Amino acid sequence: MTDKKIKNSYKEAGVDIEAGKKFVESIKPIVGKTFRSNVISELGGYAGLYSMNLENIKKPVLVSSTDGVGTKLKIAFMLDKHNTVGIDLVAMCVNDIIVQGANPLFFLDYLSMGKLNHNIAVEIIKGLARGCKEADCALIGGETAEMPGFYANNEYDLAGFALGLVDAHQIIDGSEVAIGHQLIGIGSSGLHSNGYSLVRKIVFDTLKMNVNDYVDELGRKVGEELLEPTKIYAKVIKHLIKNFNVFGISHITGGGITENLPRVLPANCCAVIKKSSWTPQPIFHFIKKAGKITEEEMGITFNNGIGMIIIVSEKDVQDVMSQIHAMNEKVYHIGWIEQKGSNSPVKYID
Repeated sequence: MTDKKIKNSYKEAGVDIEAGKKFVESIKPIVGKTFRSNVISELGGYAGLYSMNLENIKKPVLVSSTDGVGTKLKIAFMLDKHNTVGIDLVAMCVNDIIVQGANPLFFLDYLSMGKLNHNIAVEIIKGLARGCKEADCALIGGETAEMPGFYANNEYDLAGFALGLVDAHQIIDGSEVAIGHQLIGIGSSGLHSNGYSLVRKIVFDTLKMNVNDYVDELGRKVGEELLEPTKIYAKVIKHLIKNFNVFGISHITGGGITENLPRVLPANCCAVIKKSSWTPQPIFHFIKKAGKITEEEMGITFNNGIGMIIIVSEKDVQDVMSQIHAMNEKVYHIGWIEQKGSNSPVKYID
């Protein structure tokens, strides 16, 4: 028997180091546009370096958040459209930071693919950079991993981490929320990045739809609606904090208003939500009707058209709403805080 020479290499195993290097070089101009003067490292180093200016901060507190995009990525795979999921990722992390009154500083991402697809990866980074610019934070680094055999062809996973800064005395934690305070809702851009396992089951399994099917009720293809990026609220929240007394802020993500708003309410407070005060986008009615979803289930799964809730004093309601509206955001006076009289911290009325 003739011995055959066996040649093994990392590249033959499915990981191309040279392709990874070329990818990093190609995204440097994209990522560099998110940098501020505080960023003192270049993309591609062992770690990102960020110099903080603490001149006007008495007691600095770092605020961090990490998240992923979840099964919304499946819609991106179906449409072969990858330049918006990065926005979703930044939004899900940054929106959780700003509710504490923190200013987002920088962002890190983790992108994992079976085999590096340069074009797809660049599109993802474009979305990340766009999201960071909207949030006014720097994309200072990340990790792009090739994991052969772990993902289907041209599929990937995406996760991120954001860091913010706030002065200790400016932390917004809801502890000062009081009876009589008012609830201002800022409109969402749609489903955001929550509830997609249920949505996909309804749209693709129950209704047997294709991502390219046009839905009159939605005014566009169903895939386009489902891939609508999550709204980033950093600019409007920073403006409100600077100009008003904001007692609590709730980011309405998975769990809806029912589960998220109580996270910023003192034990003696109940939030009264007037359901007729806003009209959710058509996608919520579409999903509810098609999936025969109960009102209660909708309330704990989706944002139902409200992405952020701001808690302010009654005297500031009109001014707050006017300024949010002036920043081209949809805004609604959705309720108030009253004495908690039952076990439920959120009460819905018509």
